[in-house]
Amino acid sequence: MARILVTGGAGFIASDLALKLADDPANEVVVVDNLLTGEVAKIASPAKDNLHFIKCDVNRFEDISGVFYAYRFDHVFHYAAMVGVKRTTDNPVQVLRDIDGIRNILDLSKNTGVKRVIYSSSSEVYGEPVEIPQNERTTPLNSKLPYAIVKNIGEAFLRSYHKEFGLDYTIFRFFNTYGPKQSKDFVVAKFLRAAFAGQDITLYGDGLQTRTFCYIDDNLDACLNAYYRGEVMNDVVNIGSDVEITIKALAELIIEVTDSHSRIVHLPPLEEGDMTRRMPDITRMRGLLGRDLLPLRTGLERVIAQHVAVH
Repeated sequence: MARILVTGGAGFIASDLALKLADDPANEVVVVDNLLTGEVAKIASPAKDNLHFIKCDVNRFEDISGVFYAYRFDHVFHYAAMVGVKRTTDNPVQVLRDIDGIRNILDLSKNTGVKRVIYSSSSEVYGEPVEIPQNERTTPLNSKLPYAIVKNIGEAFLRSYHKEFGLDYTIFRFFNTYGPKQSKDFVVAKFLRAAFAGQDITLYGDGLQTRTFCYIDDNLDACLNAYYRGEVMNDVVNIGSDVEITIKALAELIIEVTDSHSRIVHLPPLEEGDMTRRMPDITRMRGLLGRDLLPLRTGLERVIAQHVAVH
């Protein structure tokens, strides 16, 4: 049996990850989350005997250390972080506290026999695009925003702990991921909510900034394949889609697939944090996935179908 810790496991991506890990009865999965933005409901159904939740703040050593010493984990997925462009730019000091969590996780992993730490980094580390597509090995990391700097520091911590203590790691650089359980203040979920209600869909600036959108199943399958097959060892991989779309075109597509009467309304541009382009080189991810990624329209239709089923 493998004992696995998932931090931030009541959040969007990590909750689905924890549930998939718990699908294997040979795994014992412990989820910790401080519930600042996570919701226990995301892992509560369906209930699984080999999935345990502990309310815990990884940034507080006295909180997380007891969990490590009680369970003696084989592997750790460290996904806990403050997220969301507006939340992270409005609360930069709180973002920097996540450095404590990274250090706590790595110190405790090193001291309790953890074999591998899997870390959720972010496309934000690339900053403004100097190279498209953004490649794990050649694209410089040049963001000055606290959230991106913390993610970059986390990557540096992992490399350093591997070099000095032999602690193995894997870094996933997540680009925009969407799915049925996404928090409501992220762009796809926000636009869908407005479209369902027939409310205005608001864009920052001209809406011509581009992003790529990866369906949750593609994210999870690539990451779990890397985990179970022992790939991306002591290395980094982009996890996302490589199909660019403007935010304005995304809003138009969502209005179309929901058959909504929402209008598109433009707000002033964000002062910082809204990069003009985001598009990863996903050559390595495709190797992990071994299949085509789900097209955006199909993914949106899946999210809509789930919304209709619930409501």
